[in-house]
Parts: sequence; structure tokens; C-alpha cells
Amino acid sequence: MRAASAIACCVPLGAPTLSAAEATAGAALFAALADPARVRIVNVVATSDEPVCACHLIGPLGLSQPTVSHHLKRLVEAGLLEREQRGRWAYFSLAPEARTRLAALVQLPHDPEEALAS
Repeated sequence: MRAASAIACCVPLGAPTLSAAEATAGAALFAALADPARVRIVNVVATSDEPVCACHLIGPLGLSQPTVSHHLKRLVEAGLLEREQRGRWAYFSLAPEARTRLAALVQLPHDPEEALAS
């Protein structure tokens, strides 16, 4: 079971208030991206036209295969990436809802008064 159910929807940080559950969901997304290697993995996958083989991440990240696999697992559990097994290798793509969830989470009002008026 993926942890994505816990972070399926996030309230923007610019919302007037956040419940404990909403704050927990947002924190789970930030935790999934709390490592520079994971941010780089999401960048590579998000900018690729095709699913990315885990084998193609090892060299550019300068990390061992077990470490890359660990980071990929965390990103899949968070619901940010999807995994597809092809023979010996796994291929990863950005989960369809990931862009929307990430963009919504960091949506901030241009004017702090705007948040209070909502």
C-alpha cells in the first residue's frame, strides 16, 4: 500500500488555516523531497518525455544503486512517482497528480491580506 493516500490532497500553505491532518499531509510531501538526491530524481523524471530507468539515475546522481533505489522507493510511497517493472529494471515516471499536488501545496497569495480575506 502506498503512503499516497495520506497525502492525496494538500491544502495550499497560503490557506487561512490548516487542520492538523492538512499540515501532516503537507509535511509528508515535504519529507519526501527533504533530500537533495530526491529533488534531483524528481527533476530528471519530470523533465523526461519517457519513463526513466533506475539504471540511468545512478551515474548522474553519483550514488550507489541501493541508495538510488531507496530514494525511488520513498518517492513512490509518497505518490510522487509511479514505478513500472520492465525485465530486470524498474522505470519511473511522474505520477499524474503529482504536479497538481506539488503546485497546490506551495500556492501562496501575492498579498498576505488576501489569505486572511479567504
